[in-house]
Formats: sequence, structure tokens, C-alpha cells
Amino acid sequence: MPLDPELGTLLAGLPPMPPLTAETLDRIRPYAAPPFTPGEAITQREVTVPGTGIPLTVLSPAGTLPAGAPCVYWMHGGGMVMGNRYSQIDIPLAWLAAFGAVVVSVDYRLAPEAQGSTAVEDCYAGLVWAAAELGVDAGRIVVAGASAGGGLAAGVALLARDRGGPVLAGQVLIGPMLDHRNRATATGPGTWTRETNEFAWRSLLGESPGEISPYVSPALADDLSGLPPAYIDAGSAELFRDEDVAYANRIWSSGGEAELHVWSGGFHGFDALFPDATLSVAARVTRTGWLSRLLR
Repeated sequence: MPLDPELGTLLAGLPPMPPLTAETLDRIRPYAAPPFTPGEAITQREVTVPGTGIPLTVLSPAGTLPAGAPCVYWMHGGGMVMGNRYSQIDIPLAWLAAFGAVVVSVDYRLAPEAQGSTAVEDCYAGLVWAAAELGVDAGRIVVAGASAGGGLAAGVALLARDRGGPVLAGQVLIGPMLDHRNRATATGPGTWTRETNEFAWRSLLGESPGEISPYVSPALADDLSGLPPAYIDAGSAELFRDEDVAYANRIWSSGGEAELHVWSGGFHGFDALFPDATLSVAARVTRTGWLSRLLR
């Protein structure tokens, strides 16, 4: 698929990265985002969920209390095998600035050290704690994530529905990684290839995974009814385009609400990697506009 010309030029200027394999993973992981320095406008708390050891970063507008504020619960990308709770944090921080939202970012355990449903259960446990303990508006809690984090956000939304809470106002799925079967037809140039995707899913599921939970691979879910409104976006030239479009279609077929955007010429993670590109700005503005309608 053709790339947006500006994004194509920017992508061509990046230094080459080694393929993601078991041998290179330890060399690539240290490039995860460094600890976040919030500045005077943001109050930062570092929390460990009691009984789980799961770290959370809680960010809120400085000088305000979380009571009654909307909450964005963020799950980072990285193919389930890399990244940390500071990865892509600029995306939800825009919503903190726009809506006075409390942003909670979770450091779920990574594959291959932690496999199966570990990551999605970590994310769900952190959500339950945040909804109960932070004093945010229980009617305005949104789960959100990019790439693997988008897939985890979808899985957490399914878990919250099936376990009776927390009640979610919405789910923002940014280029979400939803289907372990790796059947994409859109395989244009970019940062995430079919081979990389296969390695990531194999790291998460193991060599002989047996029955795979729909909370881990949400495309397997038989029933997508009763979910919170979804915002789903992807690039036209990215690996996850077809599975993301299919997920939105299935939400509509189940009587649910979804807003779908496929950005022409976008590769996987384009607006996280190049936030100032024209297409990235449009994607971010549109996403924030949907959240504004949802939360206000």
C-alpha cells in the first residue's frame, strides 16, 4: 500500500533497526521510553497495586484533585514484548490538558517472560484499583491504548463487561493488535511487519498455546454486544488495518457503537512516531474530538 508522501520521507530517514527476534529483543528493549518528567503543570504519583505488584503512574492536572474528573486508563504499545508505562504517554497527556482528565498508565508484565492472559489480567487489575481508589468520575472512565495496548484495551473492555465492572464510558483503540492469526493483507512498509507480528504473538502465546482466550486475542470474541462506545483507527498501509476494520464492523453488527477511521497512507504507529506530520496531527485532533463528545 502506498505511504503518505510526508510520512514516507520521514520513515526513510530513520536509521535501520534490527529485526525483532529472541536474539535482538534484549538489545531493543532498553530503547523504551525513559521515566516521565511531568513539569509544573502535572502532578505525578507512582503507585503499586496492592497484592499484585503492578506499577501504575497516575498523572493529573497540578493543583486539582481527581475527584469527579474523567479518567483515561492507558495501555502502552510494544507488541506485548517491549515498552513501558511511559511509552506513547504524550497521546493521553493531550487529553489531560484538554479535559482535565486523570491519566493512569499501567506497566503490565511482558512476554515471553509472562505469557497467556498475564498482561490483560494485569491491566484489568490496575483498572479495578484505579476506578475504586482514585475518586474519579465513575461514569467517565475510558480505556485506551496503541498497538498492543489497543488490543489490551479491547480485552480489558471485554473483561469489564463480563465481570460486571468497572463500567466504562468508552474505549480508544489506536491501531490495535487484535488477532493472533496474523492474516493481514495490508503489509506495506513501516515499523511492524508480518514476521515481527508473528514473533510477538508467539512470544505471548508460546509454541503450543492450545485454546486462546478472546481477552488475549479479542478478534476471537463471539459476542461484541454490550461494550462501551469504541473509537478505532488505523493506517491504510498498516498490518492491522483489516482486523481493525473487521472489529468495528462486528461491533456495529452486534448493535454497538463504534467510530472507525482509516488514515490514507498511514503505516503502523505513524502518529506516535511522527506526531507533527500533517496526517498525524489530523489523526490526533479527530481522536480528541471524539473523546470530547464522549466525555462532555
